[in-house]
Amino acid sequence: MADFAPRLFIDSAAIVAIGEGLIARTLPKADWTHEAHLAATCWIVRDRPDIVPDRDMGPIIRAYNASLGGVNDDHQGYHETITRAFIHAIRLHLIEEGQGALPLHRCVNALLLSPRGQRDWPLGHYSRDLLFSVEARRNFVAPDLAPLDPLPNN
Repeated sequence: MADFAPRLFIDSAAIVAIGEGLIARTLPKADWTHEAHLAATCWIVRDRPDIVPDRDMGPIIRAYNASLGGVNDDHQGYHETITRAFIHAIRLHLIEEGQGALPLHRCVNALLLSPRGQRDWPLGHYSRDLLFSVEARRNFVAPDLAPLDPLPNN
């Protein structure tokens, strides 16, 4: 996995603002970074019980992309498998070591600094060919290299 220095959050309000901006389609395009994707998704998974991430993130992100003039097609824009894999990673992160009980920004920063927060984390589970296929962009596909870690039974 490649190393990168993520941009960390200094407070939880910044994360909520990103999430609300995503949903309202008012977040500036320049602010929709890898860190923002994970932060908004973590906020939604953890603090927005009215949103079902596996069902709702696709429509939310597609609508946001379109509001910026972006295209969601077979080669650009929203990617179902990457999104769903990171939702799964976030759920695991929230369960582990009480991460979900931390202030939101500390929880997100810990995720961004962890292996699961790396941009290329899905490539530990998916071959590049499968992950970047049209099928994986359109629909969730199971990993072909290594299974995603199971969620503990609740």
